[in-house]
Amino acid sequence: MGVGYLGKFHAQKYARMRGVQLIGVVDRDFRCAKEVAKMLHTHAYTDYRQILDQVDAVSIAVPTPYHFEISKDFLLNNVDVLIEKPITVSLEEADELVQIADQKKLIIQVGHLERFNPAVVALENKITIPRFIESHRLSIFKERGTDVSVVLDLMIHDIDIILNFVRSNLTHIHAAGIPVITDQVDIANARLTFANGCVANVTASRISTKNERKIRLFQQDAYISVDFANHAIDIIHKDSNQKNSIIPGMHIDHLTYTHGDALDDELKAFINSARNRTPAEVTGQMGRDALEIAISIMDQIQVNSAQLLRKEAQII
Repeated sequence: MGVGYLGKFHAQKYARMRGVQLIGVVDRDFRCAKEVAKMLHTHAYTDYRQILDQVDAVSIAVPTPYHFEISKDFLLNNVDVLIEKPITVSLEEADELVQIADQKKLIIQVGHLERFNPAVVALENKITIPRFIESHRLSIFKERGTDVSVVLDLMIHDIDIILNFVRSNLTHIHAAGIPVITDQVDIANARLTFANGCVANVTASRISTKNERKIRLFQQDAYISVDFANHAIDIIHKDSNQKNSIIPGMHIDHLTYTHGDALDDELKAFINSARNRTPAEVTGQMGRDALEIAISIMDQIQVNSAQLLRKEAQII
């Protein structure tokens, strides 16, 4: 559903996937839908309601404001859904989708693609109890994704990853951000404090002069640095046998992973969950929890911005 920049890749991968039949592609722009359908030897539609009773599973890659209505219609028609991130615009919408899926025993998978990055997958057995986390997700400006703030467009990836690693309740948020090019917030920073004592400092920008996707984690026995773009991990940990290391008594591992296809792995995981009726890798509830923090960050940015404007007005 939706064959713009990202949706087209979804369709291409489904078309090549063993054991999957691509019933059709849907886009309001019939010329776009027809072009992709012709390339993949399938049918083109302009209204998703035309395929509600024809499919068992669907990818929803439309602008965020339409996620709720379209996902709800498919769920009510007993269709499993993969929803691109963020899951919805509001928590109320996310809660309703999760409730419908639970009641009807359907699958919701949320498109937090970075969870399928080979470096992130490899971290599963290396992360214990992180005490401090710092992430930077910087991007050269692109028009795509500007219908929402950088918090919902980019930062939400790191929020989801951090929640998966920390697994503790959030107790405090301190956030700042500003719009620069668009009407939405284009650069933002948030400091998240968790009940177990972990602190995460998260920065996202879509007005950078370079692309960078990195996260650094500090825990009792190690410092771990992850480069998402290059699928690489550096781990510095205690080793009393290391006498001539750059850092005495510490061993440094530099690990790189085959450049896989995270989107293909994500879609295969979704199909596997739908076929075997097993929980999604990134459930609707997980997507909802990441959205809750993202919205809280945006709310605080709005409050702080309003206070700053009042102070500036008083000075003038």
